[in-house]
Amino acid sequence: MAKPRTRRRRVVTGYDGSDHSLQALEWAMDEAELRRLPLTVVHAWQWPYGETGETGEIGGDTGDTGDRGRAAAGRVLGHGADCARACSTIVEVATDLYEGPAARRLVELSADAELVVIGSRGRNSPARSMIGSTASAVAVHARAPVIITRGAGPIPVPLHPGPVVLGLKDTTADEVLEFAFEEAALRRLRLLVMHAGHPRHLTAWGVAMAPLPDVDDSARVCREWVDERLAGWQEKYPKVAVDVRLSTTAPKEALLDASAEATLLVVGAGRSALLSGHLGLITRSLVRHASGPVAVVPPPRDPPGPAGP
Repeated sequence: MAKPRTRRRRVVTGYDGSDHSLQALEWAMDEAELRRLPLTVVHAWQWPYGETGETGEIGGDTGDTGDRGRAAAGRVLGHGADCARACSTIVEVATDLYEGPAARRLVELSADAELVVIGSRGRNSPARSMIGSTASAVAVHARAPVIITRGAGPIPVPLHPGPVVLGLKDTTADEVLEFAFEEAALRRLRLLVMHAGHPRHLTAWGVAMAPLPDVDDSARVCREWVDERLAGWQEKYPKVAVDVRLSTTAPKEALLDASAEATLLVVGAGRSALLSGHLGLITRSLVRHASGPVAVVPPPRDPPGPAGP
């Protein structure tokens, strides 16, 4: 039996010339340098290209205007690639010019990517913005982790960067933990593990009703579970300092609050996303409203192997 072809992993980023995509490009450059991987800059275009087809006129010969649209799109893509080559130490910067929906091409390229980086238009953007279409579609269907950057312009470099924040729940896949630990290790940051939940409530009322649960005891049991879940990964990444924060508030609110101090918020897409084609309510809310970049890690699509690293 022939051996499967080995694919060279890479970092993929979408670029359309906007400030939002420039921020995604900057993050993707960091990832490519930290991981020592090649970078592929993608620009998808469709006719009419731009508000006036980038030519100042609409209509005319379809073939001619289509060629001019492709040429204009190629110039935008070339600008992004030139920025990456001039502002980084990445050995290989490739370009991918695609005629069609951006989400479709980014999902296709995610099949042999280490991760995909795309930009969003921020929390105050209209419903028609990228985060409501391209970003969410890629986050649902990509075969690799997707980092969604936020805001416009260059990413500010804080004097004291915040931790990588991991949202951990009972069903969080090992792939999510591995990505969070890897990011913290590459960036030499602390990893803050957030686990939000409530003490178990009584399900029945009766004369022989059990006593109310002890909150401290519930927190102890919860912390033991978290420690057990993290033990193997801490052994694999001994240089990553880990903090655990338990919260009794709703997971969405707890993680949104934590995103204000985070360099990156890491969550799982959940296996239900594969079945429904939509992100879960909590993940979707975090992607739309988090204060900083969010990484959405897809669930494993192959039969799961042994748990842990």
